[in-house]
Amino acid sequence: MKSILKSISSGIEYPLDEVRFTSDNGELLDVIHDFDALKKKYPLTREYFLSKRSSINGQPSGGVWHFKELVLPDIAESEIVSKQEGNTRLYRTKKISSWLGLNKEKFFLKHEGENPTGSFKDRGMTAAITMAKHLKQKAVTCASTGNTSASLAAYASEAELTGIVLIPKGNVAVGKISQALAYGTKTLVVNGDFDDCMRLIREAQETLSAYPLNSINPFRLEGQKTIMWEILQQRNWQVPDWIVFPGGNLGNTSAFGKALHEAHQLGLIDRLPRLAVIQAEGASPFYKAYKNNFSGLKTEKAETIATAIKIGDPVNYTKAVRALKWTNGIVESVTDEEILEAKANVDAAGIGAEPASCATVAGIKKLIASGEIKTNETVVGILTGNILKDPQVIVDYHFNRKTALANPPHDVEASIEEIKKYLS
Repeated sequence: MKSILKSISSGIEYPLDEVRFTSDNGELLDVIHDFDALKKKYPLTREYFLSKRSSINGQPSGGVWHFKELVLPDIAESEIVSKQEGNTRLYRTKKISSWLGLNKEKFFLKHEGENPTGSFKDRGMTAAITMAKHLKQKAVTCASTGNTSASLAAYASEAELTGIVLIPKGNVAVGKISQALAYGTKTLVVNGDFDDCMRLIREAQETLSAYPLNSINPFRLEGQKTIMWEILQQRNWQVPDWIVFPGGNLGNTSAFGKALHEAHQLGLIDRLPRLAVIQAEGASPFYKAYKNNFSGLKTEKAETIATAIKIGDPVNYTKAVRALKWTNGIVESVTDEEILEAKANVDAAGIGAEPASCATVAGIKKLIASGEIKTNETVVGILTGNILKDPQVIVDYHFNRKTALANPPHDVEASIEEIKKYLS
């Protein structure tokens, strides 16, 4: 029943316990599970997962490890490093659906900002850190615009591993870098952008024996797959028409496509939803490649207020293209102004999310306006990070913008009459 690593184009296979992240010829790797062997041991049906009561190391669990059979089936439970990530809410909201022009009964927001460190990265990190421990690694590292560093730091601390994060200078929100510092990781601010940090991470693996935990790590994507399975289970395995989410390094695009492809292979769903990847206009190499029929990826110098997707050279491009082909998916781009408008609406609905998350909602609005998404279709949008990840954006918007949703504070005298006067 052993899972393997397999290069995505040439099909070269490697054992799972070999420390590697690409094939010998430089291709990305997939984790491939033996479904036939797994089905002899577990039912792997809708009913099985709906009725399953999972626990990890003696604690009730759900989320990622509820689907352990399809994530890391060969790993012993005692090796798992988990903070009970997952189990995030699937919201319905009249305010946002009305603003978008969608039927409230058919619009959902899956909020991954409710994970332990405030972003979806925890789902991938629990799987990748578990493998790092299994492979007897001593140090783990990542390049990060913020959320990955926060997640790595927390999970490395839990696993008693040395954590090293490389952060691009001037491009990380304080809410994120503060987490990495607080959790005790070694934080290096690089005089360059995210793509420079990513290049250094590849070199660090070879020269410093530091185990990379960016989404080039195939085990990260195994954890992130569970976002899709959790949505399907929360909806009683009713497949939505669309799943919409932001795209930066394209790890989620790759993971979501793989998850849905596997669910279809296993007979858990009878059709695949369409994926819509939303990029910020100033960081949109995948969108531009899509518009050119994926004839090639041209890297770019990224610039956007949505720091979590401020990436000009996405490492998971090849896997992401495959995911869109599987799902008849599309890519759209939105401006920073459209992201901020969407964020103001998401926040005002009492849900809240960081700017990159709100590219999702901005993208849905744009795709409805173009007629790509029909108003009677079922849409699930993914919010990837917590509202407090980038508080400066909130302050700047409400203090400096003259819009209907701007909500600046007001100075009043210490008098109930003054307060009454203001409120009236």
